[in-house]
Amino acid sequence: MLVEPRLCGRDGPWPETINKSRTNLQGHLASAVVPNRQRSSPLANSSSSASGLISGVAERYASALFELAASEKRLPAVEKDLGRVSALLDGSDDLMRLIRSPVFSADEQQDAISAVLNKAKITGLVGNFIRVAAANRRLFAVPDMIRSFRQKLAEHRGEVSADVTVAHKLTAAQEKSLKTTLKGVVGKDVALDVSIDSALLGGMIVKVGSRQIDTSLKTKLSSLKLALKGAA
Repeated sequence: MLVEPRLCGRDGPWPETINKSRTNLQGHLASAVVPNRQRSSPLANSSSSASGLISGVAERYASALFELAASEKRLPAVEKDLGRVSALLDGSDDLMRLIRSPVFSADEQQDAISAVLNKAKITGLVGNFIRVAAANRRLFAVPDMIRSFRQKLAEHRGEVSADVTVAHKLTAAQEKSLKTTLKGVVGKDVALDVSIDSALLGGMIVKVGSRQIDTSLKTKLSSLKLALKGAA
Protein backbone atom coordinates (compact mmCIF):
# COMPACT_ATOMS: atom_id res chain seq x y z
CA MET A 1 0.00 0.00 0.00
CA LEU A 2 1.30 3.44 -0.89
CA VAL A 3 1.95 5.88 1.91
CA GLU A 4 0.56 9.33 1.10
CA PRO A 5 2.29 12.56 2.11
CA ARG A 6 0.85 14.16 5.24
CA LEU A 7 -1.02 17.33 4.40
CA CYS A 8 -1.14 18.82 7.87
CA GLY A 9 1.30 20.14 10.39
CA ARG A 10 1.90 18.60 13.78
CA ASP A 11 -0.30 21.27 15.36
CA GLY A 12 -3.18 20.94 12.92
CA PRO A 13 -4.07 21.58 9.27
CA TRP A 14 -1.86 23.80 7.15
CA PRO A 15 -3.28 27.18 6.11
CA GLU A 16 -5.59 27.14 3.10
CA THR A 17 -3.04 28.88 0.87
CA ILE A 18 -0.60 26.02 1.49
CA ASN A 19 -3.20 23.25 1.29
CA LYS A 20 -3.94 23.84 -2.40
CA SER A 21 -0.30 23.70 -3.45
CA ARG A 22 0.36 20.71 -1.22
CA THR A 23 -2.63 18.87 -2.69
CA ASN A 24 -1.30 19.50 -6.19
CA LEU A 25 2.10 18.24 -5.14
CA GLN A 26 0.51 15.15 -3.61
CA GLY A 27 -1.09 14.29 -6.91
CA HIS A 28 2.06 14.86 -8.94
CA LEU A 29 4.21 12.96 -6.47
CA ALA A 30 1.89 9.95 -6.20
CA SER A 31 4.09 7.93 -8.54
CA ALA A 32 7.17 8.86 -6.53
CA VAL A 33 5.84 7.51 -3.23
CA VAL A 34 6.99 3.96 -2.53
CA PRO A 35 5.64 1.21 -0.27
CA ASN A 36 6.46 1.68 3.40
CA ARG A 37 8.58 -1.48 3.47
CA GLN A 38 10.98 0.11 0.98
CA ARG A 39 11.58 3.24 3.06
CA SER A 40 14.95 2.25 4.48
CA SER A 41 17.84 4.66 4.62
CA PRO A 42 20.18 4.40 1.61
CA LEU A 43 23.04 4.27 4.13
CA ALA A 44 21.83 0.82 5.14
CA ASN A 45 22.20 -0.52 1.59
CA SER A 46 25.21 -1.31 -0.56
CA SER A 47 26.84 1.60 -2.39
CA SER A 48 25.50 0.63 -5.83
CA SER A 49 21.95 -0.07 -4.67
CA ALA A 50 21.89 3.13 -2.61
CA SER A 51 23.01 5.13 -5.63
CA GLY A 52 20.29 3.53 -7.73
CA LEU A 53 17.65 4.28 -5.11
CA ILE A 54 18.65 7.94 -4.84
CA SER A 55 18.80 8.35 -8.62
CA GLY A 56 15.37 6.80 -9.13
CA VAL A 57 13.72 8.80 -6.35
CA ALA A 58 15.35 12.05 -7.52
CA GLU A 59 14.18 11.54 -11.10
CA ARG A 60 10.55 10.89 -10.12
CA TYR A 61 10.34 13.78 -7.68
CA ALA A 62 12.09 16.19 -10.05
CA SER A 63 9.73 15.20 -12.88
CA ALA A 64 6.72 15.81 -10.67
CA LEU A 65 7.96 19.23 -9.57
CA PHE A 66 8.93 20.22 -13.11
CA GLU A 67 5.53 19.26 -14.55
CA LEU A 68 3.69 21.16 -11.83
CA ALA A 69 5.91 24.25 -12.11
CA ALA A 70 5.54 24.24 -15.89
CA SER A 71 1.76 23.88 -15.74
CA GLU A 72 1.57 26.83 -13.33
CA LYS A 73 4.12 28.86 -15.37
CA ARG A 74 6.42 29.14 -12.35
CA LEU A 75 9.61 27.54 -13.65
CA PRO A 76 11.81 30.65 -13.08
CA ALA A 77 10.55 31.07 -9.50
CA VAL A 78 11.05 27.39 -8.72
CA GLU A 79 14.52 27.46 -10.24
CA LYS A 80 15.46 30.43 -8.05
CA ASP A 81 14.11 28.88 -4.84
CA LEU A 82 15.81 25.54 -5.54
CA GLY A 83 19.04 27.49 -5.97
CA ARG A 84 18.52 28.98 -2.53
CA VAL A 85 17.92 25.52 -1.03
CA SER A 86 21.07 24.24 -2.75
CA ALA A 87 23.09 27.16 -1.37
CA LEU A 88 21.83 26.44 2.14
CA LEU A 89 22.88 22.80 1.85
CA ASP A 90 26.30 23.64 0.41
CA GLY A 91 26.89 26.15 3.18
CA SER A 92 26.03 23.95 6.15
CA ASP A 93 27.56 20.61 7.13
CA ASP A 94 24.94 20.34 9.88
CA LEU A 95 22.10 20.69 7.39
CA MET A 96 23.63 18.06 5.10
CA ARG A 97 23.96 15.76 8.10
CA LEU A 98 20.30 16.35 8.97
CA ILE A 99 19.01 15.26 5.56
CA ARG A 100 21.37 12.31 5.15
CA SER A 101 21.70 10.74 8.58
CA PRO A 102 19.26 7.95 9.54
CA VAL A 103 19.80 8.90 13.19
CA PHE A 104 17.16 11.66 12.98
CA SER A 105 13.50 10.67 13.24
CA ALA A 106 10.90 11.75 10.69
CA ASP A 107 9.46 14.30 13.13
CA GLU A 108 12.90 15.72 13.90
CA GLN A 109 13.69 16.10 10.21
CA GLN A 110 10.34 17.74 9.44
CA ASP A 111 10.58 20.16 12.37
CA ALA A 112 14.15 21.13 11.55
CA ILE A 113 13.70 21.53 7.79
CA SER A 114 10.51 23.55 8.32
CA ALA A 115 12.39 25.88 10.65
CA VAL A 116 15.14 26.33 8.05
CA LEU A 117 12.64 27.01 5.26
CA ASN A 118 10.70 29.48 7.39
CA LYS A 119 13.85 31.36 8.40
CA ALA A 120 15.00 31.54 4.77
CA LYS A 121 11.46 32.49 3.69
CA ILE A 122 11.36 29.72 1.09
CA THR A 123 7.66 29.22 0.48
CA GLY A 124 5.39 28.30 -2.42
CA LEU A 125 6.02 25.21 -4.53
CA VAL A 126 9.59 24.66 -3.40
CA GLY A 127 8.83 25.09 0.30
CA ASN A 128 5.97 22.62 0.02
CA PHE A 129 8.03 20.28 -2.15
CA ILE A 130 10.80 20.01 0.46
CA ARG A 131 8.23 19.43 3.20
CA VAL A 132 6.59 16.63 1.21
CA ALA A 133 10.00 15.05 0.65
CA ALA A 134 10.59 15.25 4.41
CA ALA A 135 7.20 13.69 5.17
CA ASN A 136 8.07 10.83 2.80
CA ARG A 137 11.55 10.35 4.35
CA ARG A 138 13.19 11.39 1.10
CA LEU A 139 15.29 14.35 2.24
CA PHE A 140 18.47 12.38 1.54
CA ALA A 141 17.73 12.66 -2.19
CA VAL A 142 17.02 16.42 -2.27
CA PRO A 143 20.45 17.43 -3.72
CA ASP A 144 19.92 14.94 -6.56
CA MET A 145 16.31 16.11 -7.01
CA ILE A 146 17.61 19.64 -7.52
CA ARG A 147 20.27 18.43 -9.97
CA SER A 148 17.69 16.43 -11.94
CA PHE A 149 15.29 19.40 -12.04
CA ARG A 150 18.05 21.63 -13.42
CA GLN A 151 18.83 19.08 -16.12
CA LYS A 152 15.19 18.99 -17.17
CA LEU A 153 15.04 22.79 -17.20
CA ALA A 154 18.19 22.98 -19.33
CA GLU A 155 16.68 20.54 -21.84
CA HIS A 156 13.45 22.54 -21.84
CA ARG A 157 15.43 25.68 -22.73
CA GLY A 158 17.55 23.94 -25.35
CA GLU A 159 20.65 24.16 -23.16
CA VAL A 160 23.23 21.60 -22.09
CA SER A 161 23.55 20.90 -18.38
CA ALA A 162 27.04 20.74 -16.87
CA ASP A 163 27.77 19.39 -13.39
CA VAL A 164 30.58 21.43 -11.86
CA THR A 165 32.25 20.56 -8.56
CA VAL A 166 34.58 23.16 -7.07
CA ALA A 167 36.55 23.56 -3.86
CA HIS A 168 35.25 27.09 -3.31
CA LYS A 169 32.26 29.09 -4.50
CA LEU A 170 32.69 30.60 -7.96
CA THR A 171 32.32 34.32 -8.48
CA ALA A 172 29.83 35.63 -11.03
CA ALA A 173 32.71 36.44 -13.38
CA GLN A 174 34.13 32.91 -13.05
CA GLU A 175 30.75 31.34 -13.78
CA LYS A 176 30.32 33.54 -16.84
CA SER A 177 33.79 32.65 -18.09
CA LEU A 178 33.18 28.94 -17.55
CA LYS A 179 29.85 29.08 -19.40
CA THR A 180 31.52 30.84 -22.34
CA THR A 181 34.32 28.28 -22.45
CA LEU A 182 31.96 25.31 -22.31
CA LYS A 183 29.68 26.83 -24.94
CA GLY A 184 32.67 26.97 -27.26
CA VAL A 185 33.23 23.26 -26.67
CA VAL A 186 29.66 21.90 -26.90
CA GLY A 187 28.22 24.50 -29.27
CA LYS A 188 25.19 25.31 -27.07
CA ASP A 189 24.37 27.52 -24.12
CA VAL A 190 25.34 25.76 -20.91
CA ALA A 191 23.44 25.66 -17.61
CA LEU A 192 25.79 25.11 -14.68
CA ASP A 193 24.89 22.94 -11.69
CA VAL A 194 27.60 23.91 -9.22
CA SER A 195 28.35 22.02 -6.01
CA ILE A 196 31.10 22.62 -3.49
CA ASP A 197 33.50 19.97 -2.20
CA SER A 198 36.31 21.40 -0.08
CA ALA A 199 38.15 18.06 -0.33
CA LEU A 200 39.14 19.01 -3.90
CA LEU A 201 41.51 21.61 -2.37
CA GLY A 202 41.51 23.61 -5.60
CA GLY A 203 40.56 23.47 -9.28
CA MET A 204 37.32 21.84 -10.43
CA ILE A 205 35.64 18.81 -11.93
CA VAL A 206 33.36 19.47 -14.90
CA LYS A 207 31.04 16.82 -16.31
CA VAL A 208 29.02 17.36 -19.49
CA GLY A 209 27.14 14.27 -20.56
CA SER A 210 29.65 11.40 -20.63
CA ARG A 211 32.65 13.75 -20.78
CA GLN A 212 34.49 14.71 -17.62
CA ILE A 213 37.39 17.10 -17.08
CA ASP A 214 39.17 16.88 -13.73
CA THR A 215 41.55 19.74 -12.93
CA SER A 216 41.22 19.44 -9.16
CA LEU A 217 44.32 19.77 -7.00
CA LYS A 218 43.28 16.61 -5.15
CA THR A 219 43.49 14.55 -8.36
CA LYS A 220 46.78 16.16 -9.36
CA LEU A 221 48.26 15.32 -5.96
CA SER A 222 47.00 11.74 -6.23
CA SER A 223 48.59 11.42 -9.67
CA LEU A 224 51.83 12.83 -8.30
CA LYS A 225 51.84 10.31 -5.46
CA LEU A 226 51.32 7.44 -7.90
CA ALA A 227 54.13 8.76 -10.09
CA LEU A 228 56.47 9.02 -7.11
CA LYS A 229 55.61 5.47 -5.99
CA GLY A 230 56.30 4.19 -9.48
CA ALA A 231 59.68 5.93 -9.53
CA ALA A 232 60.69 4.58 -6.12
